[in-house]
Amino acid sequence: MRQAGRYMPEYMAVRRRVSFIELCKRPDLAAEVTLTAQRVLGVDAAILFADLLPILEPMGFRLEYVKGDGPRIHNPIRAPQDVARVRVLEDPDALAFVYDAARLVRAQLPPDVPLLGFAGAPFTLASYAVEGGGSRHYARTKELMFRHPAAWNELMQKLVDSLIVYVNRQVASGCQAIQIFDSWAGCLAPHDYREHVLPHTRRLIAGITPGIPVINFLTGNPALIPSQVEAGGQVIGVDWRIELCDVLPQLGERQAVQGNLDPLVLHADLPLIERHTRRILNYVGRRPGHIFNLGHGVLPDTPLEHVKALVRMVHDIGAELRG
Repeated sequence: MRQAGRYMPEYMAVRRRVSFIELCKRPDLAAEVTLTAQRVLGVDAAILFADLLPILEPMGFRLEYVKGDGPRIHNPIRAPQDVARVRVLEDPDALAFVYDAARLVRAQLPPDVPLLGFAGAPFTLASYAVEGGGSRHYARTKELMFRHPAAWNELMQKLVDSLIVYVNRQVASGCQAIQIFDSWAGCLAPHDYREHVLPHTRRLIAGITPGIPVINFLTGNPALIPSQVEAGGQVIGVDWRIELCDVLPQLGERQAVQGNLDPLVLHADLPLIERHTRRILNYVGRRPGHIFNLGHGVLPDTPLEHVKALVRMVHDIGAELRG
């Protein structure tokens, strides 16, 4: 989860030279921070440095990253008729900087280190497109979803069509697995997720290149896990709000689980970090199909040495449990 970021001095050295969006759109720099994070942390896979939202630009949205305020969309959807102006991503080369970065990373990674690509889930992207940025209550998003279901479905269909093109080009460029981030769907009641989101997420996952593992990650609402499992993915990613021992019985026979350390545990001392790490690994024991991960991204003020120590702990305790 978010390997390269403000907690790494190597990343910040690059960021002092360029803006965030320039870093995203410079394949050489995106590849550099991706490779540096994997090497410095010692993790088992590299996560391509990119962002969820640039896909919205070729779809007709004006995107800006405001310092200290995050992403802003200057022409959000404000009425159901606005959905008509949203364009499906027909030319994947509009995002060539992402694929170029993937090719550069894959060429330099050790052969036994996989490269993970990713994209925002349709609900999360729709929320940004409607709200114009982050939100606490997603009032405009839910209003469109509840009051104008035809417009909502049209928007979600356009997003899914675009995402399928985008992630499959990531795969063709060297990404060996794809993680789908539904960062905001936790605001929904289970019945609303099933009606308004699940069919679209399921179609996205079904449209990804056969044989490519898909990590379906959703945060903020453990009550959605049964529907999340139904939406698909070879791996179900969960946050820290549920114990893994309660997740495992809900998985399909051939589904793995990813998770689920609270990122703020990394602000504690090393003995407490080890205790939490061991607890999670003990839930899984020798059962195959667990990817140890944080329940969300590393926070900016996290001590780098604690992140590196966590990776060592997972390797050591994992080897111990395997006997």
